[in-house]
Amino acid sequence: MNDNSYDLLVIGAGAAGSTAASTAAEMHKRVGLIEVDKLGGTCLNYGCDPTKSLLQIATMLHRSRHAQRYGLSIPEATFDWRRVQDYIQSVVTRIRGGTPKQASRSLKQQGIDVFHAHATFTSPHTVSVEGQTLYADRIIVATGTSTRCPPVKGLQEVGYITNKEAVYLPQLPASLAIIGAGPLGLEFAQLFQRFGVQVTVLEHNTQLLKKEEQELADQLGDILRAEGIQIATGVELERIEHAPNTRKRLVYREENGQKQFEVDEILLATGRKPDLDELNIEAAHIDSTEKGISVDATLRTSVPHIWAAGDITGGYQFTHVASDQGHLAANNAFATTPQPFTDQAIPWVTYTDPPLAHVGQTEAELRAEGKRYKVARLSFEKVERAITNGRTAGTLKILADEHGNIFGGHILGEQADDLLAQIILAMKTGISVQTLAQTILPYPTLSEAVRWTADRFS
Repeated sequence: MNDNSYDLLVIGAGAAGSTAASTAAEMHKRVGLIEVDKLGGTCLNYGCDPTKSLLQIATMLHRSRHAQRYGLSIPEATFDWRRVQDYIQSVVTRIRGGTPKQASRSLKQQGIDVFHAHATFTSPHTVSVEGQTLYADRIIVATGTSTRCPPVKGLQEVGYITNKEAVYLPQLPASLAIIGAGPLGLEFAQLFQRFGVQVTVLEHNTQLLKKEEQELADQLGDILRAEGIQIATGVELERIEHAPNTRKRLVYREENGQKQFEVDEILLATGRKPDLDELNIEAAHIDSTEKGISVDATLRTSVPHIWAAGDITGGYQFTHVASDQGHLAANNAFATTPQPFTDQAIPWVTYTDPPLAHVGQTEAELRAEGKRYKVARLSFEKVERAITNGRTAGTLKILADEHGNIFGGHILGEQADDLLAQIILAMKTGISVQTLAQTILPYPTLSEAVRWTADRFS
């Protein structure tokens, strides 16, 4: 095998691509990994990790400002945005395993050749990288997604930022409009509001977080509005214009007619599109749709020796799914009998404070399918540990059939993202609500909320 030939080429070094490359390297395959941006992809560099750090800092700031309810007297909390940014960078560096050069060196030590450049297919087996042609017996495409820009008049001319810029702003704007009220939009809304930015959120749909249980999504909306965030749903954004003093004017229409307001900056949180620019998948004869690259149950594309993994497949756009798919795609690429990707019990989390988490189906989905189900719900106001913590906002819901088989679990409340693990495991292994209700858990803990909710089925 010559220097430009590989057992496996992986295009994209995010969660899916990095996992795929490492998995193949562990099988002692010759692996090439191509990444045009930073190693680690969107999640590590511009998404999950830096935003969670920002949310944590914003939450500490918020709670310190409301400490008097606990009998504490804390001088007015302030922050140094530059030092906050330094901390965010240190978090990203630590998770990456060092600087970008150190991360590349670590991959090289695993036997992975790293190319920092665009990748362009020139045939089903060859990829052009910085003027050289790389050959591979097998290829995995894991290029991820990027922000989808809506066709709003004036948006391109006036300008906007995406999550890539939002996490590393050199200074905070006084006011911010966020277009889109999905998980990303609401997380940014809360963290920036807590840092003193006046935030307005515009959402085309009438419901926030349309894939969540509506009852809990509405509760979260009330919590965010109580913090001062302006949220308008069911709106049609008509145009964006330049305003005096370098501000930006948004003109939108809602049920009561046309409205407008001005802000210092606009953040797009309007969904994602597949990152296929410059990849030239046509040269490799790879089928795709507007959602991404088409794959079968084993993540194989229309070309037998090419697989795709992660967000680029148009499915669940979560890091935990991307990593799992990257591992599976690499194994399947060299397997005699490829295994299917199992999407049973995939968890969703919106990392607001409190977080909103769910696994499985919502009531609306069950009704649409004509399924008979029972509902058990528990307010966090009834959970002793939530009371001792002074954090009683939220509700836990479990949906199950008459035999106790769980259809879905939905939690809005303190540590909902961690509490969901009990329900994920129950759904994955077939544990019934009766078994959850009979499981003794330490008192007082938030984990008891799941047990007491399950107990309400009896």
